[in-house]
Amino acid sequence: MANARLDEGELAARLAPVILGGDVLAYSYARCLNEAYGVRLTVVSNIDVKITSSSKFVDYRVVPDAHEEAALLAHLKALGSEIEAAGKLGLLVGSADWQARFLAKHQGELARWFVVPYPTLELFDVITQKQAFYELCEERGVPYPRTWLRNPAEAAPDFDGFPYPLIMKPSHSPSWDLIDFAGKRKIYELASADEARSAWAAIAASGYEHPMIIQDFVPGADDAIRSLTCFCDPEGEVKVVSGGRVALQDHSPQALGNPVCIVSERVQPIIDGATALLAGSGYRGFANFDIKYDERDGTYKFFEVNARAGRNTFYMALGGVNFVEPLVESFVLGRELGFEEAYEPFCYATVPFAVLGRHVADRALLGEVRELKRAGKMASPLRYGKDAIAHKLWVEAYERRQVSKFKEQLGG
Repeated sequence: MANARLDEGELAARLAPVILGGDVLAYSYARCLNEAYGVRLTVVSNIDVKITSSSKFVDYRVVPDAHEEAALLAHLKALGSEIEAAGKLGLLVGSADWQARFLAKHQGELARWFVVPYPTLELFDVITQKQAFYELCEERGVPYPRTWLRNPAEAAPDFDGFPYPLIMKPSHSPSWDLIDFAGKRKIYELASADEARSAWAAIAASGYEHPMIIQDFVPGADDAIRSLTCFCDPEGEVKVVSGGRVALQDHSPQALGNPVCIVSERVQPIIDGATALLAGSGYRGFANFDIKYDERDGTYKFFEVNARAGRNTFYMALGGVNFVEPLVESFVLGRELGFEEAYEPFCYATVPFAVLGRHVADRALLGEVRELKRAGKMASPLRYGKDAIAHKLWVEAYERRQVSKFKEQLGG
């Protein structure tokens, strides 16, 4: 196990956590850090996200050029010097894929001031670039969808030759995060060759320089999707697992695939698959897997891994393990961890129940959500009773927007 950077008695006074990006994950970190250690979180973001900046547990810093690598690195070095001058130790994490890759790349330069709990850049790129990820799945016997790889810099594929419907998505999410163009989507769901050609033309003109994944569409609605989060200690051992079944996901173009409601569910083949992919790799920190149940053959197909805590990692806390504790215990305090599963019954939701009542397609699953709500086991990371009134008002506004947003997306 790695050497301790602080003693337990020093945490409240000397731990200085920092996160890049200010959305739901940032607030989840702030809440869990306050609950576990009574420390405040510093957020560095290029925009002001009010649900987080309004928190009394957050020092929120708007850095307009924080989306640019050189500027962000310079700012973090300056922040590190500030933390060092205060006699503290930084703990540095990111929200988005490109931020996680940035930290993996620069962890050596930042180690003077910060604990940076990420794998090496080489391993990061192997596990997160989808082509390499599927090759790893093939090698280790983990199910994944039938997949083709095509480069936008080359001639357009013969889309008439593919089976439809199809999924198309970038193979390199960190690069995709940093470009913007009309019609950009997180995931393209394509019903015809004409739709595929139109999407391909926009992508080819965007400047995106990595291959696109073209993939068999695994049938099933939101409730066929599963999420699994693993935490690996500094020695690369999986120490915590937690996960669940998606009841509802965001359907807006930029956020398609982001679950807004997850119900606890333990599936052994999913745990086995994730463990097989991580085993012996030296992976460190959080890994968040996207999986879908394929009713055609009864398997759980692995789609990708986010080499970071996912937007919804707070569900681990609802399942019984405050997700910042294994991170701090192992990377900061240098302790050996035992293996834990976080599957106490929960319903993670960032939208009001009214949205779920209208839009969760599987009525049996909705009944399970309703029962968890009645039992007091439905929770949002954003609703934290100890926080400021201003934060609570912003959360109310955020949730009202979710109601109108889902009416626009899905009707009803």
